[in-house]
Amino acid sequence: MAFESISVWEDVPLFDSEQSEAIFWSENQVDLRLMVSSSVLSSEQSESTTITLRMDPRMLSRIKRLARCRFLNYQSMIKQWMSERMEKELKDR
Repeated sequence: MAFESISVWEDVPLFDSEQSEAIFWSENQVDLRLMVSSSVLSSEQSESTTITLRMDPRMLSRIKRLARCRFLNYQSMIKQWMSERMEKELKDR
């Protein structure tokens, strides 16, 4: 089975369910050049600011469990969620 190669991140849709994401990734793969350029950009990208966020320990445990299931760092997943929500809020204005 031949995979469709993703050469720009804009070709990756926003998924409405884990099932639709699984189907997408079973038919597509990220081009190696995109992966390499992304890792270089992220290491050189703008500086980040450290913040402190107080959270219910049970909520944090659930977030960590979700992140592990998705093979993500929980902090990265939280940042991804925040970014997605911010984009949605700005788009809905």
